[in-house]
Amino acid sequence: MTLKLEPFQNLTYLDWSQDANRLPMEAALKTVAGRFDQEYPLVINGEKLITDAKCHSYNPCNTSQVVGTFQKASTDHAEHAIQAAHQTFPVWSRVPVEERVGYLLKAAQKMREERLELAALMVHEVSKSWLEADADLAEAVDFLEFYARSMLRLNEPYELTPMAGENNSFGYVPMGVAAIIPPWNFPLAILTGMSAAAIVTGNTVVLKPAEESMAIGYQFVRIMEEVGLPKGVLNFITGDGAELGQYMVKHPLTRFINFTGSKEVGLQIIEEAAKIRPGQKWIKRVVAEMGGKDGIVVDADADLDAAAEGIVKSSFGFQGQKCSACSRAIVHQDVYDTVLEKVVEKTRQLKVGPVAESPDHYMGAVISAEAEAKILKYIEIGKQEGRLMTGGEKLSAHGHIIAPTVFADIAPDARLAQEEIFGPVVAFIKARDYDHALEIANGTDYGLTGAVYSNNPEHLQRAEDEFFVGNLYINRGCTGSLVNVHPFGGFNMSGTDAKAGGPDYLLNFLQGRTISRKA
Repeated sequence: MTLKLEPFQNLTYLDWSQDANRLPMEAALKTVAGRFDQEYPLVINGEKLITDAKCHSYNPCNTSQVVGTFQKASTDHAEHAIQAAHQTFPVWSRVPVEERVGYLLKAAQKMREERLELAALMVHEVSKSWLEADADLAEAVDFLEFYARSMLRLNEPYELTPMAGENNSFGYVPMGVAAIIPPWNFPLAILTGMSAAAIVTGNTVVLKPAEESMAIGYQFVRIMEEVGLPKGVLNFITGDGAELGQYMVKHPLTRFINFTGSKEVGLQIIEEAAKIRPGQKWIKRVVAEMGGKDGIVVDADADLDAAAEGIVKSSFGFQGQKCSACSRAIVHQDVYDTVLEKVVEKTRQLKVGPVAESPDHYMGAVISAEAEAKILKYIEIGKQEGRLMTGGEKLSAHGHIIAPTVFADIAPDARLAQEEIFGPVVAFIKARDYDHALEIANGTDYGLTGAVYSNNPEHLQRAEDEFFVGNLYINRGCTGSLVNVHPFGGFNMSGTDAKAGGPDYLLNFLQGRTISRKA
């Protein structure tokens, strides 16, 4: 019997102003904090493994708090996980599509049931605001639901052109062992989407979560285990990212790599994956999302209040730690001073502090001491390249909290305008006219997201034709993509434009196969 599902719908975010949501979330935050002493195993071929060496994840808002203790896997563990996935693949790849889809649907339901505790864990572990944590959870559920439906669609028979004397068919088959290397900034959503896409298409997975977000990564593995996913399909290892990641990428049994992270690491993965090693029978595929230097263009006739609001939200949501975040405000000279003033005023009104304490804290801490040092270094660079308008300082002795920072009068070729900072810093760049604004917008190595605020139809059409990014937004901010509403992925050094949450995403993990039988 064919599985019939209701049309896909995005999960609605919770309203934290309602006691019915806020009070249970406060309880969930306390419950999760009560589990900080928990230790989490590796999971390889269904076995829970404990190692002598340990690693930890921390609360960025209070670095004295250890959120979880994890095993520090060796390359021997990585080898064990790859072999388990390889040995499981022949069986899993032949499991009927509808059965594979069923695991995703059951996992989505379980995430809904555990919504508050999963969101609370992200608040503690990566310092997401309540809104950002709930949005992350909702996107994870959306990926599970949407990719389930996408796989059913791809499994439908394709009508080929008839040929006399032959019976011909075309369909898709899975590829093999997937190395899944997700980021910490969307620690449930992106991890779930990357892993679920590989699993539902019939591949087996070795998952290595980011070191900063191992606890929420383990929850996905636990949920998939609890819904009955067979052992060996999803294998989970934690430890040194560079050591384990390189081993997974270079291994001859790895069939494809799904990576989200920095440009530098992504390019290294692409280079290593292109090398054929002894025992390797295929050309490896790489799906890579690698960051951005995203700009919002404000035209002379734009709604300036809306533009300022869009710049602030896109620059400082989750402390600017999104590959889609606005880090360049490219403003027509006629309205430059007005927009700058409005953005500075709105930025100073943002509530910044430990996010577990209140849903009103719009910004929390950046992810780590390393990130803090990098961002503060760029702030010092910005003081040399332009005018510091607001922010620019660390706000907490206990955590990595940096004030939202606005720089004015940055040159288009300055470091602050060219290099990815990945923090709460936005650079204002003055454009002589609209032509100059588009030139500046396209003047980086990246091409992920961008936005244009304008009321000029001709200028908006030119943006659609000339602003070279994978996700272009008109008269709205450049962050906040939704599954199957804004399929997500970028051009140039922003990655392979795989379009996560889009109709073609699963094809990255499948091979087309034609069978011809003489009648």
